[in-house]
Amino acid sequence: MPDIADAKFLFIATDGFEQSELFEPRKRLLEAGAQVTLASPKLDPIQGMEHDKKGDTITPDLTLDDVDTADYDALVIPGGVANPDSLRMEDRAIDIVEEFMDSGKIVAAICHGPWLLVEADVVDGKTVTSWPSLRTDLANAGADVVDREVVVDGNLITSRKPDDIPAFVDAIKTAVTQAEAATAS
Repeated sequence: MPDIADAKFLFIATDGFEQSELFEPRKRLLEAGAQVTLASPKLDPIQGMEHDKKGDTITPDLTLDDVDTADYDALVIPGGVANPDSLRMEDRAIDIVEEFMDSGKIVAAICHGPWLLVEADVVDGKTVTSWPSLRTDLANAGADVVDREVVVDGNLITSRKPDDIPAFVDAIKTAVTQAEAATAS
């Protein structure tokens, strides 16, 4: 796997994120040498969930309003039922997704995270996957929904659940290093 030490990742999340879907990809990317920034509507610590039980908290690095998408190579959207449901009510979160997609930068969403993709209207004509309860929403938004651990369609990467995190992170690393190689040549 090529080195991703020069890559800058933006994670967006708020209260109710699935703990493993934020902490595990973040840890794996940091271990690979990448820079990772977490943005949320406020700077107060946000509450993670381990399924239906409260997990750990994490303090965001900046607010959604302070995000300049030009500063990042990829966007990662963790799941958890409440997290994307809350974020899709935040205009700036929707704008961030749209800006990443419009620029052709990597957008990766896992589990319930694709709800934010539906709200941003960026899945029409894309092949995606998600947690089973979101699949009708994705199909209604024009996506071709499949049941695979990870799906890459252009600059969009989606996965179904916490068990898929290793494949999800590998797909993100591969996409970002390929994008960097294409930019360098």
